[in-house]
Amino acid sequence: MIAALLVVLTSLLGGAVVAQAHQINLTNARLSLDSDRTVEVEVAMRGSDVDRVARTRVFDDASGLVEPGALATSAAPIVAYIETHTAVLGENSRPCRPSAGDVAPDGDGVVVRVPWSCAGVADPLRYRSTVLTDVSPDARQVVLIGDGADAAQDLLDANRTETSITAAPPPSLLQVIGRYTEAGIEHIFLGYDHIAFLAAVVLWARRLWPVIKVVTAFTVAHSITLSLAALDVVRIPSSIIEPAIAASIVYVAAENFLSRNVDKRWRDTFCFGLIHGFGFASALQEFGLPRDALVPALASFNLGVEIGQIAIVSLVVPALLGMDRVLTPSRRDPARPAFAVYALSVVIIGLGSYWFLDRTVFSA
Repeated sequence: MIAALLVVLTSLLGGAVVAQAHQINLTNARLSLDSDRTVEVEVAMRGSDVDRVARTRVFDDASGLVEPGALATSAAPIVAYIETHTAVLGENSRPCRPSAGDVAPDGDGVVVRVPWSCAGVADPLRYRSTVLTDVSPDARQVVLIGDGADAAQDLLDANRTETSITAAPPPSLLQVIGRYTEAGIEHIFLGYDHIAFLAAVVLWARRLWPVIKVVTAFTVAHSITLSLAALDVVRIPSSIIEPAIAASIVYVAAENFLSRNVDKRWRDTFCFGLIHGFGFASALQEFGLPRDALVPALASFNLGVEIGQIAIVSLVVPALLGMDRVLTPSRRDPARPAFAVYALSVVIIGLGSYWFLDRTVFSA
C-alpha cells in the first residue's frame, strides 16, 4: 500500500513537468471582427501539440519551450494545419477567404494568426474549429469573441465544432453552471500541487471530524481570495503566488515530522488556502468569465473545485486507513505507522521543492 501511494505521489512529478502555461489538448482562440468584415482568428496551442499535428519539431523537451528559429522555418505547415481545421462561414455556409497567416512563439506554446475576409458574405458569421480533435477526440478549445472584458466566451469540442461570431446568443444559466462546474472539477484534478497539499495535510488523519474541518477551512479560504481576484478587487502576480503555493506544500509535509495533531491543522489549511485561491483565480481568468453571468460562473467554478477536493480526500483517507490495516494487521485498532507517513511526506516535500525551484530559479 505504501508503495502504491508512493508511486501515485511520485507520478505527480512527471505530470508537473508538462503542466505549464498551455495545457495539452486544450487550445485557445480569440476572434475579432473588423470594420471591413475581416475576422481575425488567433489560435494558441501547446508546442508539443503543434509538433504532433503539423509534424514539425518546434518544441524543445529539455527546456519546455518553443524554439523561435525552428518555428520560423516551420511556419508554413503550421499555418496550413490551422487553415485546414478552422473556417469562418456566413449565411448558407458560404465560406470567407483566408489571407496569409503568421506564427509566433509564446513560451511553451505557439500563436497562429489567420485573417479571414468576409466582405460580401452575409451574416450571421460562424466560426468552425476541429483543431486537435483529429488526433485527440477529447480536445477542447476555449473561444473568446471580441476584445477586452466584453468578449463573449464559448467552448468547442469534437461534438460541438461551431460558435456564432455575429449575433452570438449568450449561454443559458444552466449551460454556464454546467460549464464552470466542470472547469472547476477539472482544474483541481489537474492541479497536482493542490492535490499534494491536501494529501500532506491529512496523512495523520484517522477520524472524520478533523478532515471535515480541514476541507471546510480550505474551501472558505480559497473561496475568499478566488472571488476577490476573479473580480479584480485584489491582484497578486503569479510570480509570487505560484512559488508560495509550492512553499506551502513543503511546509505542511514537513509539519508531519513535528506534529501528529490533525485537529488543529485546519488553521494551516485556512491560511494557505488564501494563497491557493489566487492560484485558482489564475486558471479561472484564463478560462474567461462571462460578464452577464459573472456570479453564477464564479460560484459554479468554486463548486467544481469543492467537488474535486472532496473526491480527492475521499480517495486518500480510505487508502490511508487501508494501509493501516495492512501494515498493522495484529492490532484490533490499527495505528498509523510513522515510517509510512514520513516516507510519503518526504515524497511530497520533494515535489514541493521541485515546484518551488521550477517557479523561481529555473523560470528565470
